[in-house]
Amino acid sequence: SLNYDLPELVLVNCNDPKMNLADITAQMRADSWLHSFGVIGLYDSTTQDEESLSKQIEDMNLLVLLDIKRIRTHLIKCMNIILENWQLIFQREVTNHFIENNSGSFTIENDPLSVPIYAGIPVTNLAHMGLIENEERMQLQIALSELIINAIEHGNCKINYEEKNKALMEGKSIVELIAERCLDPEVAKTKVLFSWETSASHTTFTILDEGDGFDVAAMRKKTSEQDVMEFHGRGISMAESFVGELSYNEKGNQVSLTIAHHDAHTRETPQGFSHEEIILPKKGDIIFQEGERGDFLYYISNGRFSVHHNGKKVGSLSPADIFMGEMSFLLNNKRSARVTADTDGKLIKISRKSFVEVTRQFPHYGIFLSKLLARKLVRSNQERSS
Repeated sequence: SLNYDLPELVLVNCNDPKMNLADITAQMRADSWLHSFGVIGLYDSTTQDEESLSKQIEDMNLLVLLDIKRIRTHLIKCMNIILENWQLIFQREVTNHFIENNSGSFTIENDPLSVPIYAGIPVTNLAHMGLIENEERMQLQIALSELIINAIEHGNCKINYEEKNKALMEGKSIVELIAERCLDPEVAKTKVLFSWETSASHTTFTILDEGDGFDVAAMRKKTSEQDVMEFHGRGISMAESFVGELSYNEKGNQVSLTIAHHDAHTRETPQGFSHEEIILPKKGDIIFQEGERGDFLYYISNGRFSVHHNGKKVGSLSPADIFMGEMSFLLNNKRSARVTADTDGKLIKISRKSFVEVTRQFPHYGIFLSKLLARKLVRSNQERSS
C-alpha cells in the first residue's frame, strides 16, 4: 500500500514477529518511489540489539530509532519535531541526489526531555550514510545532548553551579528546576539554535543559546577539580573525550563540536547540484526582488526569510520549506514577491538546466515537488484567513 498512499511518515515496529525486515528493505532499495518518506523505527532493547538492527534497516530512510519503553514519553515528541521540520523527511534523498554538503538546524525550546530526540536525528542520519561507525552514534548523541542541555540550563535559564548543586542534593530534578525558571515569560521565550554542517570529511555541530555566556576556562578548571561522580558539570568533559576538543565563541554562549568521518567510507558525489553556487546571505540581505526574472531556484539550507508583496509582508520561509522561488522558476514568470533574510543563512542557487536534468533522472521528485507546492498553498491560505 505504500506504493499508492504516498505517506510522509511511517511507523515501523521492528519488533513485530510477523514482519520480515529483510523483504521490506529489499523492496525499498529496488523502488525509488518508496524513498520519499521518513521512518520512525520501534524496537525492544531487551530482545533486540540496536547496532545490528541499524545495519538491517540501513536502506530505510530512518529518522529515529526508538525503544518501545519510551513510546509513552517520546513518540509524540518525535512525531511533532519531525513534522515541524518537514525537510528532514527528504534530507537523505536530497543529500544523495542533489547537494554535496548537507546541513540543517533546529530551534529548541527549554525542554530537556526533547533534547535526545533533537540530538539523535542528525546523528542517526550520519550513521546511516556511513559517515560514522554505529558504535560511535550513541556516544555522539549523548555528548550533543549534554551540550544542548547545558545551553538550556546554564545559558537560557541562568542556573549556576551552586544553584544546581543545591537543587540536586535536595532531590529535585533538572527538569523541575528548568520548569521553575521558565515560569518567567522572558526565560520561557528563549531558545537554543542547534545546527550542523556536513562535508565529505567531517561534520561540525554548533549550539547557540540566548544567555549571557560564561567563563569557559573557569568552568573547565572547576569540573577538572570535582569528583567524577558529581551530579553535573560533565557535559563539556564528555564531549571533549569524544571529539578531543571543543571550540567556544568569545562570549561563551556558542560551542562548536567537530567530528571526523569514517576513513573507510567513500561518499558518492551527488548527481545533481553539487557544483551549484552557494550563497551565504547576512541578516537584512535581499535574495531577489519583486518583478525580477525567475531563472533560479534556491534550496534553503539554513536561515529564515521574509516574503513581501507590494511592500507588505505576506509570508516567511525556513529550511522546512526546502525551496524558495519555485513558482516563478517553474512557470517561467517574473518574481511575484521580494524575499529578504531575517537571519544569516545559507542557500544553494540552482539553475533551470540542473533542475531539469535531476528530475529526469529521478522522476519521483515530481511527487515531492507537488507535495511541497500543495503544503505552501495550504499554509498561505491559512495565514490569509487568520
